[in-house]
Amino acid sequence: MRLIQLVWPVLALAACQPRSAGTEKNTTDSVAAEKPATTGSTTGMVLVKGGAFEMGSDEFPDSRPVHTVTVSDFWMDEHEVTNAQFAEFVKATGYKTVSELPLNPADYPGVPTEKLVPSSAVFTPPSQPVSLDNPLQWWEYVPGANWQHPFGEGSSIAGKDNDPVVHIAYSDAAAYAKWAGKRLPTEAEWEYAARAGARHTNYYWGNELKPGGKWTANIFQGNFPSGNTLEDGFSAVAPVKSYPPNAFGLYDMDGNVWEWCEDFYRPDYYAQSPSQNPKGPSDSYDPDEPGAVKRVQRGGSFLCSDQYCIRYRAGSRGKGEISSASNNLGFRCVRDK
Repeated sequence: MRLIQLVWPVLALAACQPRSAGTEKNTTDSVAAEKPATTGSTTGMVLVKGGAFEMGSDEFPDSRPVHTVTVSDFWMDEHEVTNAQFAEFVKATGYKTVSELPLNPADYPGVPTEKLVPSSAVFTPPSQPVSLDNPLQWWEYVPGANWQHPFGEGSSIAGKDNDPVVHIAYSDAAAYAKWAGKRLPTEAEWEYAARAGARHTNYYWGNELKPGGKWTANIFQGNFPSGNTLEDGFSAVAPVKSYPPNAFGLYDMDGNVWEWCEDFYRPDYYAQSPSQNPKGPSDSYDPDEPGAVKRVQRGGSFLCSDQYCIRYRAGSRGKGEISSASNNLGFRCVRDK
C-alpha cells in the first residue's frame, strides 16, 4: 500500500495537521509570474499524439471502473524535472520551496518551537526488518532537508545535476511549470503517456517484472525497508535517462520519483469522469484523511515494489497532501500543442 502522506512524521506523532494548505499559493502567482521563462521552447519535450485508451485498473478500488478516455495531443517533458532545471528557475525567480519555509506555530499547537524549523521527510531505512504497518519506522522528519539538501543539512546536490529534483510540494511544481510556460499533466494525460499504446499490462513496461533479466525502472529490490540489495545500483533516485524510454520516448514513467498531476484526488472520480480530456474533480476528498486537500501523484518511486507500495503498477493512483514533500517526490511538465 502507498504511504499515506506522513510527510511530517514528528509532527504527526504530536497529532498535528500538515503544513497549512495556504502554502499551495506560495508565490506561484507572484514570484514565478513576475519573471516567466520567455523561450516557449519544446526542447527536451516529446510530442504525444492523442487518442483513446482504457484508463484505470481493476486491481485498486480507487482506480475503478476501467473506462475509455480520449486525450488530445500534448507535449510532455521527456524526463522528470532535474536539479539543474529547477536551479535555473530558482536563480531566475528567487523562489523558496515549501520545505525551505518556516512553519507557523499557529498551525501546530502543542509542538515545541524548536521543532518548527524548515524540514522535510526523508526515507531512513531501519537496520533490521520491521512490520510494514507503520511507515514512521522508515520515514524521518529531517531539519534542513529540501531540494538542495535531499538528506538534510550537510547533504548536497553537487554533481547531481541530472538527478530528478525532490522534496517538491504541489505548489512548487505548479510554480515551476508556470515559469516555464508549461503546466502539470492531467492524470489522464499522464497515464496515456505512461501506457504508450500498451494495453492491460501489469506494469507500464510490460507484464514481466524484470524482462530479459534486467531492471527497466528504478524501484526497490530486496526486503523492504531494511534489506535493499541495490541490484540496480541505486539506493535512492537515479539520474534521468538511466533506464530505457517507453514507446513514446519518455523516461522514468515508472519508479524513480512520484510525479504530481494537476487533478484533485477523489477515490470515486472514475465513476463520473468525462470521456474527453478529463481534468479531475472540482474538489478533493480522501476518506483516509477527510480534512486534507490532496492532488493525484503517479508512477511510484524508488521505494516501490510488489512487496510494498504497489501503486507503481499500471493504472494505479497515488495521492498527496498539497503541502507535503519528501525525497521520493518530484514532477514533470506538459504543454498544450
